[in-house]
Amino acid sequence: MPRMVAPPPSGEFTVRLIKPFSGPATHTIEVIGEPNRPAVARNKTHQHGSNGASQEKVGDVPADDVNELMSLITTLRGFPSHETEDVYGANVILEFATMEIQWSNKDENTSAITEIAGEQKDDFKRVADSVDALARQFARKDSAV
Repeated sequence: MPRMVAPPPSGEFTVRLIKPFSGPATHTIEVIGEPNRPAVARNKTHQHGSNGASQEKVGDVPADDVNELMSLITTLRGFPSHETEDVYGANVILEFATMEIQWSNKDENTSAITEIAGEQKDDFKRVADSVDALARQFARKDSAV
């Protein structure tokens, strides 16, 4: 059963990519915005250990790139997920939330997953890589955090 999350405010979406799939996050990317408008990208690197410092970069994503991202993200609708197993082999958690759908590859899924098709793995990796590239391209300014 997918986890219950309150939908974002009217028309808003959130896309989040977290590395790695298991254990403490070392890298988090978040894109928040509305379709057909510019969005905000945050690219945060987490340092664990004695100093525990983190670095965050932010930037604006143009509306055309937001629309392309939303088009890519919606291709994952209906893809299987697994709460404890990295079924796509990409070592990332990918989450998105819109008014219509909330999905994550780390959601609880009550149906037994026997095997993920190679095409689904490729599609998932392509979307995850696109989110990562988008953050590298647009989130370049140091955050005030």
